[in-house]
Amino acid sequence: WFFTYGSSHKADEVGRVAKVNAGFADVDAQRYASLSGRAEIIRDRAKIEELWLPQLKAWFPDGVETPDIALLKVTVERAEYWDGSQSILTHAFSFVSALVTGEPAQLGENEKLDLKS
Repeated sequence: WFFTYGSSHKADEVGRVAKVNAGFADVDAQRYASLSGRAEIIRDRAKIEELWLPQLKAWFPDGVETPDIALLKVTVERAEYWDGSQSILTHAFSFVSALVTGEPAQLGENEKLDLKS
């Protein structure tokens, strides 16, 4: 769930093409995630109130009463995660091993999930 304005450019895009991707990065820890799926704009006042956090007033000054406030609901269908937090020495060993064996270098964890139901 993301808060948005119902008349925003993003809301218009979702109205035309519901396929979306959201990427998240923790660069310092070398961890990354990519979530893809379908999005829709939700204007349900009860859901807006349920998900509301005081910090959101920075973008929605009138709180849940902000005109045109809406939610962007993303139903995740696929997810991928990368963890490249290994040390430089581990990366170097992996590169050398790849050169010797001809196998691809193992540079951290990578997982893919298919969540379609």
